[in-house]
Amino acid sequence: MFKPHLALMTVAVATLLGGCAMVPEYQRPAAPVAASYATPDAAPSATPVAALEWQSFFTDPALRRLIDLALANNRDLRVAVLNIEQARAQYQVRRADQFPTLNLGASGSRTPVPARSTGTGTTTASSAETFSVGLVTSAYELDFFGRVASLKEAALSQYLATEESRKTAQISLIAAVATTYLNVLGDEAQLDVVKQTLGTREESQRLTKLRFDNGASSELDFRQAQSLTEAARVTLAQLKRQRVLDENALTLLVGQPLPADWLAAASAAQALEQTVLMAELPAGLPSDLLTQRPDIRAAEQQLLATNANIGAARAAFFPRISLTAGYGSSSSELSGLFKAGTYGWTFAPQITLPIFDAGRNQANLDVAKVNKDIAIAQYEKTIQTAFREVADALGGRAALAEQFGAQQAQAEAEAARFKLSDLRYRNGVASFLDALDAQRSLLGVRLGVLQTRLLQLQSQVALYKSLGGGWREPVAVSAGAQ
Repeated sequence: MFKPHLALMTVAVATLLGGCAMVPEYQRPAAPVAASYATPDAAPSATPVAALEWQSFFTDPALRRLIDLALANNRDLRVAVLNIEQARAQYQVRRADQFPTLNLGASGSRTPVPARSTGTGTTTASSAETFSVGLVTSAYELDFFGRVASLKEAALSQYLATEESRKTAQISLIAAVATTYLNVLGDEAQLDVVKQTLGTREESQRLTKLRFDNGASSELDFRQAQSLTEAARVTLAQLKRQRVLDENALTLLVGQPLPADWLAAASAAQALEQTVLMAELPAGLPSDLLTQRPDIRAAEQQLLATNANIGAARAAFFPRISLTAGYGSSSSELSGLFKAGTYGWTFAPQITLPIFDAGRNQANLDVAKVNKDIAIAQYEKTIQTAFREVADALGGRAALAEQFGAQQAQAEAEAARFKLSDLRYRNGVASFLDALDAQRSLLGVRLGVLQTRLLQLQSQVALYKSLGGGWREPVAVSAGAQ
């Protein structure tokens, strides 16, 4: 039986403890990184990179088309989106726990009544029947101490963390498509160089064979020219294989067969050395990463979830108050279930106070606190990783530009050297070995120029990714606004 003084005592206790927050006050951990990057050109920027949509950063039409296809068809990104739906549903489950559930219940029972003696000395057996129907709410917890609210907050933080993880997956996908696309362009450019070199060496071999047949050169010269020609064919075969592997990787990222004309659109661009595929990026400050990078925000949401779980673990030490109530009709006959006088209600509050649980509640609280410490360490490690990725991309930018300029000058020098060596050999002034050495060096330097240019472009992609760019979708414009 419900007693009024018990309810008053409960309300008084809840009022006294209402100001005692079960969830610890959250304080964002200090970022364990330097206040600025070591690179001199890493200056603050008024426009965060995260605000720069990938459509504005990647200027190459063929690349933008592939990224669009990947965002629509990549299966890993689909899984990330579905994980958001799962986390949203779990949050809704926790949120629903804050409200009572109202159910329509109906029941019927038949209980045998033992036989008994009558005045005439005979015995009879019978049964008692009961039927009921009505609205029922059961075990609704009055959340005086915030246990259910803490679990709801933890679920909300998990949901927000999943949303940030989806953005991280999108950034990674965009960067992977761009990097692989650049690999294919690099393969194409290197194939062109090797094909040109192979043609030059085949012509050199033909002339050397002609000189050998006429006694103007030795068989050694001919065999050296032949060996150099076959070496070019080996390099060409290796590049063809790498080209196929890179295209297969790009197909997997895009999530569908590549468009038939995508390579033609890519080949129509300028030579790889002069290609401008991306806009320049401001680095900003390390503190900007805390708000720009989705993976850092996801780690912080995980930290907030563990912080809320501490509140739920603390609330478990206090009384748990639940209510069960119902309203409906009850009768011993099914036909009389809805007659007048059969309606009634029940109200059954219950208070459970933990007295002895063998240390279970304390252990759960310890686990929640340790999980928070783990989340703090993971959050700090995420920041440190982000700082390193940005610093690596910035540090390589100036060095690669210097390297690329020097290699271009070296390639021009090697081309002039090869031309002079070949001319001297044809005029009998120098040995064929000098011409072969110049030819071999020229191919290596030309391939090195392309590889360095490829690294430059991929470094720009890495910087864009590490600064948190690429996850904002453009705002859709309605038809009436156009």
